[in-house]
Amino acid sequence: MSIERSRAPGALDPAFYRREAEVCRAAGDELAVLANLIAAQMLDAFAAQPSFVQTRYLSDVATGYFMKGDYEAAAYWYRLVLDVDPDTAVAWLNLAAIHAARDDEREAASCRERAYRSQRVFIEQTGGETRRVLILCAGGGTGNVPFAALLPGGVNCRIKYAIDYALDDEDANLPPFDLVFNALGDPDIAEPVAPRLARFESRTARPVLNRPALVARTRRHLLPDLLDGLSDVVSAHCVLGVAPDAAEESLARRLADYGLTFPLLLRPLATHGGDGLVRCDDPDTLDAHLRLMDGAHYLSAFHDTRDADGFYRKYRMIFIDGEPFAYHLAISPHWMVHYFSADMETHAWKLDEEHRFLADPRAAIGERALRAITKIGERLALDYAGIDFTILPDGRVFVFEANATMLVHYERDGGPLMHKNAYVQRIVDAFEQMMIRRSV
Repeated sequence: MSIERSRAPGALDPAFYRREAEVCRAAGDELAVLANLIAAQMLDAFAAQPSFVQTRYLSDVATGYFMKGDYEAAAYWYRLVLDVDPDTAVAWLNLAAIHAARDDEREAASCRERAYRSQRVFIEQTGGETRRVLILCAGGGTGNVPFAALLPGGVNCRIKYAIDYALDDEDANLPPFDLVFNALGDPDIAEPVAPRLARFESRTARPVLNRPALVARTRRHLLPDLLDGLSDVVSAHCVLGVAPDAAEESLARRLADYGLTFPLLLRPLATHGGDGLVRCDDPDTLDAHLRLMDGAHYLSAFHDTRDADGFYRKYRMIFIDGEPFAYHLAISPHWMVHYFSADMETHAWKLDEEHRFLADPRAAIGERALRAITKIGERLALDYAGIDFTILPDGRVFVFEANATMLVHYERDGGPLMHKNAYVQRIVDAFEQMMIRRSV
């Protein structure tokens, strides 16, 4: 059943859900029994006093289904919640996540838009937290720092603020908070709301982690200049928005003006994980892809960083207050290296090499490279950031990207990557200590 068709067939008839509860009871599905009975009670209340009806309990049931991955059931109950209260933001947001999981970004964006028109502040608390963190988020995009591991709910009350949808006067009505974490880590997503972010920062007396002006410097075409002058650091020349042209000669001349030669890498703005990234080896290929591309994009020089054994390596380190921590190493036969596509788990030698890097980065990449990485962290000057890089044959560091959107997450207990969790914990602990320092 599609999400669009998952709206409850009984419409707003409480009797329908009571009958459904009996069917589910006979089938032994007690959770579905509970969901249908809650729906019936909610609709009874809605019929009596529409303006005072509470959808929270049924929304919680839908979220339970969502959390265990039963998206069909979750969408079914969220749609009923929205029939009764169209302004239930969490229902719209989780429907957006369901659409995104099905690669329907258009519907996902529509659901997110509806959610953030209804609500801009979302408070996540579990009780017993020692810190209230206001998290500046982009509701209209996916350029936020993945902060779930960095800000565990047992310690932090997380107050998410979709600032790109909020009016200026909403800043004065926020719940109290101790610290601000700017989670708009993708500078392409943050760029259109830069004035709004600046106004918020000028008004708050609380410390702001990852100040927006520093995040803005990490745009792909600005990064080479930001890192310019650092010893043993190399990055690809990158330009923003080479527009297609009817004449191939004009495109070739434009590339020459930019100092670019083939092969080239073309990617849309505000994308990660290789989404939309293509390698263009000649003008015809580039021209064809440019004509298909909707919107602005980056064009950068391609560097063949393959090692002598025929594999490409991409190291990731995370900067906490400028200090680098090893996070992972992906080893792939393909130039587009990502951990999820490098088939790391099925090759013991790859995991062994990664483990050596995690345990002792200095021994794995060398003192010279680690010193260069540390200098990059200092130059970025962000409270939280990361870098993807490789080591060139001459020992220099080649930077793929360095910004605040780098993912950190725990691996599944009992899984083949569980050994990495100790190193993830080091990053989380360092982030916690940094927040303590900033909060004083």
